[in-house]
Amino acid sequence: MRILPSIMAKRQQEMDSLLSKLKGISTEVHLDVADGTFVPNTSLWFDVRLPSTFRYTAHLMVTNPEQWIEQNGKLVGTYIVQVEVIKDIDDYIKKTKQQKKKVAFALNPETKWTILKPYLQEIDVVLILTVHPGFYGAKYLKSPLKKIQPLKKVNPKIKIIVDGGMNPATIKDARNAGADDVVSGSYLTNSADPQKAMKELKRAMKR
Repeated sequence: MRILPSIMAKRQQEMDSLLSKLKGISTEVHLDVADGTFVPNTSLWFDVRLPSTFRYTAHLMVTNPEQWIEQNGKLVGTYIVQVEVIKDIDDYIKKTKQQKKKVAFALNPETKWTILKPYLQEIDVVLILTVHPGFYGAKYLKSPLKKIQPLKKVNPKIKIIVDGGMNPATIKDARNAGADDVVSGSYLTNSADPQKAMKELKRAMKR
């Protein structure tokens, strides 16, 4: 199970500072993009410049992900869209495959996994949110982890990422529920010593 650090930032300088803290901790960074409409906060909502030091996944907490993808999609390996804003899931999947990108959707805590059931054989990644999105440090919710096993039952090859409130106490929940990867935001990125925080997460995961 991989642990991916996530970044939220209001401006380039802040993002550069956070990325420099993560050097040597992970080769991949999870970018939290927020437009201030889908969630009441903005993050990376500017013309980002991404150093080639890392590989990137972008979680798009935005009402119009297609516009962001058109402008920035080439900057990242995978972009994960909130299924709640996609009007035609079938059409979105086709367009994403045409761009030779992985098909990846995020589910808000209250969104049922069954919204994706008809499409699961075509989907590569599902991100399960265990917080209400938009801010670091939101309250951890364990119940969304129950979505993992039904998703895996329909498509055992699907990759499940758990995102929200991941720390040494909660990362075991994600592992035990069957997650493939987890995202850690404030615990890692806001830590005074991210290297030590990553070791603590890995230690807790193995217990």
